[in-house]
Amino acid sequence: MRSHARVAVIGGGVVGCSVLYHLTKFGWTDVVLIERAELTAGSTWHAAGGFHTLNADTNMAALQGYTIKLYNELEEISGQSCGLHHVGGMTLAETPERLDQLKAERAKHRYMGLETEIIGPEEIRKRSPIVNTDGLLGALYDPLDGHLDPSGTTHAYAKAARKQGAEIILRNPVVELNPRADGCWDVVTEQGTLTAEYVVNAGGLWAREVNEMAGVYLPLHPMEHQYLVTDDIPEVFGHETELPHVIDPGGENYLRQEGRGLVIGFYEQDCDPWAVDGTPWDFGPELLADKLDRIADALDHAYSRYPVLETAGVKRVVNGPFTFAPDGNPLVGPVPGLRNYWAACAVMAGFSQGGGVGLTLAEWMIEGEPSRDVFAMDVARMGDYCTRPYTRAKVRENYQRRFAVSYPNEELPAGRPLHSTPAYGLWDARRAVYGQAYGMEAVNYFAPEGEERFETPSFRRSNAFETVAEECRAVRTAVGINEIHNFGKYQVTGPGAEAWLDRIMAGRVPREGRISLTPMLSPKGKLIGDFTISCIAPERYQLTASYAAQHYHLRWFWQHLPEDGSVAVRNVSTQMIGFQIAGPKARELLQRVTRSDVSNEALPFLSVREMHVGLCRALVQRVTYTGDLGYEIYVPAEQQVSLFHALEEAGADLGLRPFGMRAMMSLRLEKSFGSWLREYKPDYTPAETGLDRFVSYNKPVDYIGKAPTDAEKAAGPSRKLCTFVVEAKDADVWADEPIWNDGEVVGFVTSGGYAHYSEKSVALGFLPVELISEGREVEIEILGERCGARMIGEPLFDPKAERMRG
Repeated sequence: MRSHARVAVIGGGVVGCSVLYHLTKFGWTDVVLIERAELTAGSTWHAAGGFHTLNADTNMAALQGYTIKLYNELEEISGQSCGLHHVGGMTLAETPERLDQLKAERAKHRYMGLETEIIGPEEIRKRSPIVNTDGLLGALYDPLDGHLDPSGTTHAYAKAARKQGAEIILRNPVVELNPRADGCWDVVTEQGTLTAEYVVNAGGLWAREVNEMAGVYLPLHPMEHQYLVTDDIPEVFGHETELPHVIDPGGENYLRQEGRGLVIGFYEQDCDPWAVDGTPWDFGPELLADKLDRIADALDHAYSRYPVLETAGVKRVVNGPFTFAPDGNPLVGPVPGLRNYWAACAVMAGFSQGGGVGLTLAEWMIEGEPSRDVFAMDVARMGDYCTRPYTRAKVRENYQRRFAVSYPNEELPAGRPLHSTPAYGLWDARRAVYGQAYGMEAVNYFAPEGEERFETPSFRRSNAFETVAEECRAVRTAVGINEIHNFGKYQVTGPGAEAWLDRIMAGRVPREGRISLTPMLSPKGKLIGDFTISCIAPERYQLTASYAAQHYHLRWFWQHLPEDGSVAVRNVSTQMIGFQIAGPKARELLQRVTRSDVSNEALPFLSVREMHVGLCRALVQRVTYTGDLGYEIYVPAEQQVSLFHALEEAGADLGLRPFGMRAMMSLRLEKSFGSWLREYKPDYTPAETGLDRFVSYNKPVDYIGKAPTDAEKAAGPSRKLCTFVVEAKDADVWADEPIWNDGEVVGFVTSGGYAHYSEKSVALGFLPVELISEGREVEIEILGERCGARMIGEPLFDPKAERMRG
């Protein structure tokens, strides 16, 4: 066996072979794939082989579209048939809520260039006469859906990779992974040791075991999955064309034609995690025992929806395992904390996503970053909070909800509460309704007495609407208090701290006692962070950013730390917590609980001070995401309850009221403040989003992303972020709705909602610069209906920032 390779890909399923192929496509030929047995010998061989573009994340949907369109290219290069059947597919809707979801998907497909359409029951019957349309309201039809031969497709990837210089070594289990001081890895196999500059874990069912060899845990778990293959059915083989795929979410099943019969698979509620203590190394190309009792109820529903099944014989039952991550998307990219160790695992829809996974990993490894935002499948989106029991609970929930309606305001219950702060009990006593992010509980709103502590999942305005409005009014007219634990916070210290921050941030580094806002950019000038920098003392800074991006940002910090040890970065996200107070009476409240002077002269906007607040020594920042007069007050976690009681007692006669994240996100709309992963993400640049006002173009530092940012400044962006007031009815925008102008889709919404204090429905979104003018009338499609919208040029609240800065 060879002794060295640039990249060693571990695992010979469809994902590993796709990674290998794409590495060669991008010009790296010194690459090798190592497989313990034969190609496809894990979960690939028994896959049902369907493919589709439908995904809640637009970039994931686009990558699935790329995967599907790639198969013709693969056949040409390899000479190997993929067994393609482009028959189209229908996702059925039997409830208004499901139809709302499909309308929302169809809407965002408009600006993505995906030619889907909403069809009615008559068209459903025309396309697939075996479907009983009783009770159906419609369906989403996608002409790209279809199925293929799993073995043929995997071998097509492998043959194409070999033709382009890659090597594949079969029947050679990896037994150890040992990191070297130079960043390379010794890959120890039964046939010998290979030194690789990069290792890619595409181990599929054995990805957990491969991760253990590397000394890391990644959250993924296999689930059992069953589908049935029927005998010949005259209504199937007698149809003039091959039948389209059908997904019947209400019946938790998918169905397609297989030769002269059908394949029907189920995502049943009574589901089983597989191999809880690890995948046996000797598990081979074999199936699990049938468990038809698990799908008895689902079969009854299927007989009603597809009556031809009632008399059809069953040719075989396939029950096999495949892997999921907690949210159902893959785990891809460089693993935080390990040099040159990459993940390409938990790809549960390998024939929809495998090509996109391979493309993304190759771009990232060879060019330094992907060509689009892939946070939805970035391995760093998950953190250390993902314990094994938590992973199993969320994976099982995700499996059960594979075909459930995904509401934008829904908070899923499995694996909760996991992380919470000392204030959790305080909020619980005040009837908090919780959400969660990155494993941490956060208050969405506070339910009034006599009302259920549960927000109704909906695409339309929920039962929380009036309560959130009251919380917003309390902030704008008196003073509100909100927990600030759900920010990522990092202490940066050391003699090289200022120079390091100047290098990795595009904005200026503040002087002592001051705060600056700054984007963090990739080498190509894309947004990878939206930070607040506070200079507490010489060589001592606090960075604040998105809580859910902790591993994502830490990975970037670790990759760029100086080797001389002059900079230390410490994640204090759960150690330094506290509250923000905001509203016209916020200064009066703060002054009541501290002897320090907090007047505008002593503590102006964008300043930071250490002071005693109540009984606590606190870090106070004059900044707030509400866009009002406000302060963020940070204390050690063990002092949080004490801080709350001090503020609560002092604010009783000021009208102090707790408010949650629903109110926060409403208030920020009135200031046109963007949100991470909505307005600010790696698809966008500072000039497109308005963050260029925080870029220090003239600072004498070659900061990361400077050259492309300078070039964009000179040329100007082709699109910009705008704010619209929408003539909405009972539903507001969430994200990804198309923006229409003169009958054409010209842009898309990034986020929005109802701005309660201003009593306006608001949308933020992108338009081409030539269409941008204050007062421009456009239309925004909400749940299939075009609503009038007017562009506004200044914030709805405090347009001159007199209150925020005063």
